[in-house]
Amino acid sequence: MRKALNDLDARLFVKVASRRLRGTDPWLSRLTRAADHGKLWMGGAALLGATRNRTARRAALRASGSLLLASALANIAAKGLTRRPRPALDPVPVVRRLLKQPVTSSFPSGHSASAAAFATALAIESPLLGAIAAPVAAAVMASRVYVGVHYPGDVLAGAALGAGTAALTLRWWPRRSDRPADTSAPAVPAPALPTGAGLHIVVNGASGSTPLTTPDSRRCSVEEELRRELPDADLLMCADGDDLAALLERAAALAAQSGGALGICGGDGSVNLAASVAAREHLPLAVFPGGTLNHFAVDLGTHSLRSTADAVRAGTARAVDIALATGDHGQRRMFLNTFSIGIYPDLVRTREHLEDRLGKWPALAVALVRVLARAEPVRVTVSGVPRTLWMLFAGNGTYDPPGFAPTHRTSLDGGRLDIRAVDGSHPFARTRLLLAFLTGTLATSRVYREARLSALDLTDLHEVRHLAVDGEAVPAPDRLRLSKATAALTVYRPEHPAIP
Repeated sequence: MRKALNDLDARLFVKVASRRLRGTDPWLSRLTRAADHGKLWMGGAALLGATRNRTARRAALRASGSLLLASALANIAAKGLTRRPRPALDPVPVVRRLLKQPVTSSFPSGHSASAAAFATALAIESPLLGAIAAPVAAAVMASRVYVGVHYPGDVLAGAALGAGTAALTLRWWPRRSDRPADTSAPAVPAPALPTGAGLHIVVNGASGSTPLTTPDSRRCSVEEELRRELPDADLLMCADGDDLAALLERAAALAAQSGGALGICGGDGSVNLAASVAAREHLPLAVFPGGTLNHFAVDLGTHSLRSTADAVRAGTARAVDIALATGDHGQRRMFLNTFSIGIYPDLVRTREHLEDRLGKWPALAVALVRVLARAEPVRVTVSGVPRTLWMLFAGNGTYDPPGFAPTHRTSLDGGRLDIRAVDGSHPFARTRLLLAFLTGTLATSRVYREARLSALDLTDLHEVRHLAVDGEAVPAPDRLRLSKATAALTVYRPEHPAIP
């Protein structure tokens, strides 16, 4: 059987590669050179990454990571094991023998592995982008036989390896659903404000927003876009040095007097502060994304100024839970997104710093190594049980994917905290944690724990200097209780929201 397959492989090779000798299809030669060292694919990833479309950027990150992994597996691991000589029509082995250089193995095709990995990874995130890339990937694979450097079997093996590698990334990075997080029925009435009259918006000019592009391709500021969408809304601009909390209190008082709503345009820190005021005053809140990451707005489904404005005009709203961190003297901090102690804040900051250059999951792996190398676990008491922890994470709602690097939520209601912890008391816990992440077995590792709880008590926090609440580091008290306020905040949201 093996001899028959090799004979068939050789006959197919001769039939395809002989066309090159007759001078046909020169574009395939140019295409195969363009794909050398992944240049063709990394150029495509750069173009996708430069867009403002979140799906395209996620696709570019997954495709780049898949390509690098598939290329390493094909060119380093697989070829080192097989050592299959290249086809006879290829002059390269002859030249290398004359120069006494080693002959590169033909099996599998590294170009084909890279092409299949890239196209498959794009298809995982966006079937449309995958369909566009598939013919190009197929042409690159065919070109390897045409130019005489690979048998068809090498190409098929490379394609299978590349596609499998891209599919394997789902173990570390599950595909994000296009559905926004689940929410509850509105807790307070949310009036429809067709022109924005009655809506009082505080715009934090210090947030990390970038200029916007209008439908007619005109560049404009956040303020100009808000006035275009909701011309009668009251805008209170918060510049550097202004008291954001005082402006929110003023806007809330005006909204309460007019029977309207409170609005906030800023990042997650600004939204956190506005949400605490809106919940206390029983006002509906309009969240306009104006920060760098906008975690809450994106999970909610208000991913653009226009999507929030549409909801305000129509009066469509939902209710979400609020999470609370209450200290030993009754001081209370609210969080809409996350709470953490240990290495998690440093891990996130390091990952985000590297993400643009390396991609999300390679950046996370590098960040994990760096942070674990210098960090030490802390001793705390969790619900009466002494623990030694590298990290404790609490999310407001249910986060995905599993593990210690959640990126988005599937629910913003339900009355549960998403608790995740990494135990530092086991022997070689640091090494076991890293290996579990790299092999995608974190969910079954003994150093990792997760639970869905309505409340959690943390005491003996003497070794914890700071805790992070919605990305803001604050001093840690001696004891803390994490809890939920169910459906405590009403927020405007489109009737049929979607994640871009």
